[in-house]
Amino acid sequence: MTIAPASDALIAPHGGVLVDRYLGAAEADDLRRRAPSLPSVVLSEREVSDAHMIAQGAFSPIEGFMGRADYLHVVEEMRLADGLPWPLPVTLSVNEEQADALPDGAEVALRDADGALLGIIAVEERFAYDKRREAQLVYGTTDEAHPGVAGLYAQGGMLLGGPVTMLAGMPPIDPAAHAHYRRPAEVREALAERGWRTVVGFQTRNPVHRAHEYIQKTALETADGLLLHPLVGATKADDIPADVRMRCYQALLEGYYPADRVLLSVFPAFMRYAGPREAIFHAIVRKNYGCSHFIVGRDHAGVGSYYGTYDAQRIFSAFPNGELGVTPLFFENSFYCGRCGAMATSKTCPHPPEARVSLSGTQVREMLAKGQVPPDEFTRPEVAQVLIDAYRAG
Repeated sequence: MTIAPASDALIAPHGGVLVDRYLGAAEADDLRRRAPSLPSVVLSEREVSDAHMIAQGAFSPIEGFMGRADYLHVVEEMRLADGLPWPLPVTLSVNEEQADALPDGAEVALRDADGALLGIIAVEERFAYDKRREAQLVYGTTDEAHPGVAGLYAQGGMLLGGPVTMLAGMPPIDPAAHAHYRRPAEVREALAERGWRTVVGFQTRNPVHRAHEYIQKTALETADGLLLHPLVGATKADDIPADVRMRCYQALLEGYYPADRVLLSVFPAFMRYAGPREAIFHAIVRKNYGCSHFIVGRDHAGVGSYYGTYDAQRIFSAFPNGELGVTPLFFENSFYCGRCGAMATSKTCPHPPEARVSLSGTQVREMLAKGQVPPDEFTRPEVAQVLIDAYRAG
């Protein structure tokens, strides 16, 4: 288990170090021997994902589930207790009975819903927290219809804080994404091998369409390379499945991108749908993967109508220029303009709305459900075929 300094020409990880909290072989064997005698907690799907993201360094410089000081500073100020920017709490919840049963300084085995041993937490703190306060500040709403708020309200009433160490493994992601799974250190190595210094990251939980392609290629004109980094952790039930999305990405990259300028690698995080705060989070975390720049488009990480179209861009002004380290690239909503004969945004296109082709994800899903092929102006035909085949297969 090491904490590695930045050692290449890429941007430094957040806080200056890339955390590694996975156990070596001997330490793992020792934990397996001791685990039956330790108290255990069962992690939620989000907590399993977070524990692995901590261990692999994606959440650097965080080394465990947050204690009280970090938690409160993050919720109230979008900073860790030491002042480093961090917008989302990373927590482990239990009920009061479980918390009361733990001795001070307890080592607690971390297990998944099937009882499999994942790792261990050295509990330093047990504390109560205000769920409604967290919901309002982090998600901007206390409405339990919001998927992130619903997950928060379902948690136990106490939080455990302390460093974690994990058995080596992969976060819970769709098997179709396994071939493109790399830890942050492995992504950084791949970027360095390509000789890239400036890298633009792109987050998506949807198939890439022409508007995404336009934004990515515009950004790529000013950077050495693009990290196409789709989120393949848990998402809403009505989001397009990860295996379908992966086929779409591969079809697009094979036909329309230079192979030496793009790296496809999956982001195994749990989707929180926290809108503006999650945009900051996605940017900071991509810094740990080696991204110097990060694309923020319309309604980044949004859901329903909880956030304004460009709230996720405006929130970056809450931090002094350059403090985040990673540079956000803001883009307007893009579309195909029949009059221009090209992709454009309202910044570059003077034509009225009726000349524009712009479809929402909901509209596309409705078309696919009816067996209708989305127009070429919206998505490449190879991608459309993947989506049609997936919907026909049920």
